[in-house]
Amino acid sequence: MVQTASEARPASPSAAGGAGRRGIQPALIALALGGFSIGTTEFTTMGLLPEIAASVGVSIPTAGHIITAYALGVVIGAPLLTTLAARADRRTLLLWLMGAFAVANTLAAVAPSAGWLVFARFLAGLPHGAFFGVGAVLGAHVAGPGRRGRAVATMMAGLTISNIVGVPASTWLGQQFGWRLAFIVVGLLGLITLAALIRWTPSVPAGSGTTVRSELGALRNRGLWIAAGAGGIGFGGMFAVYSYISPLLTEATGLQIGTVPLVLALFGVGMTIGTLLGGRLADRSVPRAMHIGFGSTILSLVAIGLFGGAHPVAAVSAIVALGITSQILGIGLQSRLIDLSPDAPSLGAALCHSALNVGNAAGAWVGGLVLAAGFGHLAPAWVGAALTAAGLLVVATVGRGPTPAPSRA
Repeated sequence: MVQTASEARPASPSAAGGAGRRGIQPALIALALGGFSIGTTEFTTMGLLPEIAASVGVSIPTAGHIITAYALGVVIGAPLLTTLAARADRRTLLLWLMGAFAVANTLAAVAPSAGWLVFARFLAGLPHGAFFGVGAVLGAHVAGPGRRGRAVATMMAGLTISNIVGVPASTWLGQQFGWRLAFIVVGLLGLITLAALIRWTPSVPAGSGTTVRSELGALRNRGLWIAAGAGGIGFGGMFAVYSYISPLLTEATGLQIGTVPLVLALFGVGMTIGTLLGGRLADRSVPRAMHIGFGSTILSLVAIGLFGGAHPVAAVSAIVALGITSQILGIGLQSRLIDLSPDAPSLGAALCHSALNVGNAAGAWVGGLVLAAGFGHLAPAWVGAALTAAGLLVVATVGRGPTPAPSRA
């Protein structure tokens, strides 16, 4: 995630350092805990999909609806909650969002049926995008001028570290002791994050000119919708594969089920590398970062399709590459959406997560379709490459345009 100056402009010199020099690091740690918790719950479901399907008595493609439900929650919740709470204190809003997150994950852990689990996962997705959008603003505020990049990087580190530590650990716990324990752990992580936010983050009032109307005004920008749509389509490619990574590795590649957490950890390492590379590329040229992200993601998906069936080392290497390339694409998209909404940076940041989870929902759905049709466990990689290519086509043909300047109103 990349941040613009408009996102972090303090009301006064004292406001910028309102947390105090000692308070900056703990506040950012609290935000990083939130990113860690959210990243863990988002991706753990993919690693435990076979276990969940068997437990609730549905097929793996049908169990993919659980992933789609979470993604739809993010898509709806990110712009809706960010806009409706435009005038709320940023800290207060974060507390409500994390509290709802903890409750929803606990509900998922005790869901008595597949239908209730789908509903609980939808609720868990609602706070996701709004937390990252509002958290970026609060993090930049407490860091102060000249430290915005460090603030955003710290918060997003929680998300990437979750894929190195949180997702593999919760996947292993779910495989050993039942998938419900994984969601109980995530619920506890949410409560720990809530306590850290209460203890370490300062009150940050919304801007004096911020209203629901001003936030909605950003949505009139045609380029914003084109970029979000292209990102949603393009990211569908990554999620078409990642949603069904466990059966791909065990059924197509021939690895043992116990290796799945390790591959998920390696994917997380790839995401961390991609975040660093994406940030550097976006600082130089946002459009170029997006194009590199799209193109390299297509190549990674093709490599999975080519080598996933008979070459385990090459298959795992291609999956790690997918982690790198998808994050380059994500950072480029985040930067573009914030640039396209200079008067509503929280909304722009939140819309990025809506776009990514449109891809999550679409990818899980399309991947499930080709699996249910009997095309094999590598088919999602090929349909994923087609989805990402379609996103690149949208950017290359109708996604060009000027970046609007902030309003002086």
